[in-house]
Amino acid sequence: MPIMNRLHRYSAAESIGLLSDEEKRIGILVFEKSFEINNDESVLIVCDLEKRVEASVFFESAKRYTSNLSCLIFDGMTENAQEPPEVICEAMKTSDIAILITSYSLSHTQARRAASATGARIASLPGITLEMMKRTLMTDPHALRGDSEKVAALLTAGDTVTITSSQGSNLSFSIRGRAGIPDTGIFSQPGAFGNLPAGEAFIPPVEGTANGLLIVDGAIADIELDVPVAIVITDGIATSVSGGKAARELTRRMNEAGDKARVLCELGIGTNPATRLSSNVLEAEKVYGTCHVAFGNNSTFGGTNSVLFHTDCVIAKPAVTVDNRVVVRNKSIL
Repeated sequence: MPIMNRLHRYSAAESIGLLSDEEKRIGILVFEKSFEINNDESVLIVCDLEKRVEASVFFESAKRYTSNLSCLIFDGMTENAQEPPEVICEAMKTSDIAILITSYSLSHTQARRAASATGARIASLPGITLEMMKRTLMTDPHALRGDSEKVAALLTAGDTVTITSSQGSNLSFSIRGRAGIPDTGIFSQPGAFGNLPAGEAFIPPVEGTANGLLIVDGAIADIELDVPVAIVITDGIATSVSGGKAARELTRRMNEAGDKARVLCELGIGTNPATRLSSNVLEAEKVYGTCHVAFGNNSTFGGTNSVLFHTDCVIAKPAVTVDNRVVVRNKSIL
């Protein structure tokens, strides 16, 4: 069910905060290079109370280009992929550009999917911080396009993926018939969607085909990784999760969300050299030469598993093979 404890609405006539020169440059790059904004397009900023400061960078920057601007601030989310309030769903569908800056991700929601279907151009920035913005959003997103599109094409053409690592990962699954998606940070076409910071190629594995062991040693979404987490996957389902506090918390969240939360739903390969490994998975999953898998919902990007749960798990130094071709090894994309 949608959650809304409080809702605040701001229009272009109001001010949320003054911007530094650095923050102004971020806004210019996002609106001119990522969105290629046209004069007076409608812009919607969606955020929660925790991300109001970060949202102000885009709210104030948008005034340079449009007076058709609003900001909706809500509260109450407790997990990724929860649906936002209906008023936000409707506002997203009638906007030319929507920027989602929330503590938990709205990326894998039916609300976001419906807005994309109407032609809204959407960037999702779950968990972003000002410090991260200043490191990762200060360059032209077109510089990321090559590797992201190359890897997405390799995934689309592939049948089987194998992930191994020196930590002990050895996991294989089918991607046959599924389409790889490049996350380039360029949202110039109607319906375009992705993250900022961008920089990955991802694909939904065929449900029920994954078998093996995954050792998560990079990051887990919204969970502090104390020690590596070992996940045994049988016929596409996480049947065992072991390790320290992070493993116990991941298990708790999966149990709370139900059986579908244990479905292996995504493979992603990071392509952004400006990012760095940290506990913030929005950035960690983009780190060049890493890979991540996710459990839970993939119905919004080509899969068949629908659940109000999506958690990414990053492998820091994987070897990723697509059919007989090594795509990632030793922190390099080959």
